[in-house]
Amino acid sequence: MEFHRKFLNTIQSLLPMQIFICYCFVISGLIVNFVQLLTCIFIWPFSKQIYRRINYCLGTLLWSQLTFLYSWWSDSNVTVYVDPQDLKHLQHEYSIILVNHRYEIDWLLGLVVAQELGILGGLKIVGKRSLSLIPILGWSWFFSESIFLRRIWESDKKVLEHDIQQLLNGYPDNYYFSFLMACEGTRFTEPKRLESMKYAREKNLPELKYHILPRTRGFTMIMQGAKGKIPGIYNFMLGFSKDGASPIFRTLLKGHSCKAQLYIKRVPTSQIPYEDDATCGEWIHKLFQEKDRIYDHFVQHDNFDGLGVPEVPVVRNYSDLLIEIFWIVTIGIPSLVWFGKFIFHSTLFGKIIFALIILMIYVIVQLMINMSVIRSDVKHLLAKVFPHLSVDML
Repeated sequence: MEFHRKFLNTIQSLLPMQIFICYCFVISGLIVNFVQLLTCIFIWPFSKQIYRRINYCLGTLLWSQLTFLYSWWSDSNVTVYVDPQDLKHLQHEYSIILVNHRYEIDWLLGLVVAQELGILGGLKIVGKRSLSLIPILGWSWFFSESIFLRRIWESDKKVLEHDIQQLLNGYPDNYYFSFLMACEGTRFTEPKRLESMKYAREKNLPELKYHILPRTRGFTMIMQGAKGKIPGIYNFMLGFSKDGASPIFRTLLKGHSCKAQLYIKRVPTSQIPYEDDATCGEWIHKLFQEKDRIYDHFVQHDNFDGLGVPEVPVVRNYSDLLIEIFWIVTIGIPSLVWFGKFIFHSTLFGKIIFALIILMIYVIVQLMINMSVIRSDVKHLLAKVFPHLSVDML
């Protein structure tokens, strides 16, 4: 079995194989985005409920390709620690999921768990506005009514009030949405933590060992805008076992298996003092102290055993595998047939144009992979896309 896996990894690590998988995702993603655009133009003005039902399915068609990459392509797994009753609540209520933002693929694990629970189509994010500009991923988040913030409080306050009310007032019956939200506002790095703790000491706030200080106003405003219509808040704590592969997107693309551990704890909205800004802010800071304690346990034991919630088996379902097969059959295989004919019959100019198109697809995928580490310095981003070039050469 080990030899079989190594042989498979060798094939998966081949650049043409990775380009093929990326090509299927990009083309299918653009098709989904185009259909989403059509529904936004022709259906949204007349029936928001029909629009949301359609986009619930369209989101599943797109995001399932990424959960396929984690669960099937790389044969990665996730061990979930949760009260079974909390898991049932998550499947049948509006919710906010507060994640720890330490890993490049932590958002992907949210998709994986949502897919396995059958709620992938209703998953949304609260993120910075630049994410909505990312081709395919960002555009899909935009059409699925995710909330994007400019980090300018006066304008963000209006966005939060408007978007959360619009969602809650017209969401279809028996459909549910969950917001993935990282209150830290940025992915964890040790320099960011040290800078954050300097601020904590100045403001007499509790210092954290594994997290950046949370930004409390966005969460508070969503809760106030929801007016109690979001019944549950979920504390998601993610860790990756030491005996698994490095939790980065390129690791998955090469077929190497990650081993994720996920702790989930539900907090009823009735226990959160969200009506008062200051009191709600204190509650979030206490939650992050709890997050720090939970993650420290993981660092010490490489799992979340002993924290009062049982390990619950979450069985893979086959929907993302079937969706990936559908896209390969409808897009991938016909494209390979066309590609073979094109190579033999096209002119040199045609071959150059085709190579440029493939290069463009590869660049788009690299940009999406780097979405969680986007920098203001474009040269550094281009250096990631073209690793054989130095920053000084760009």
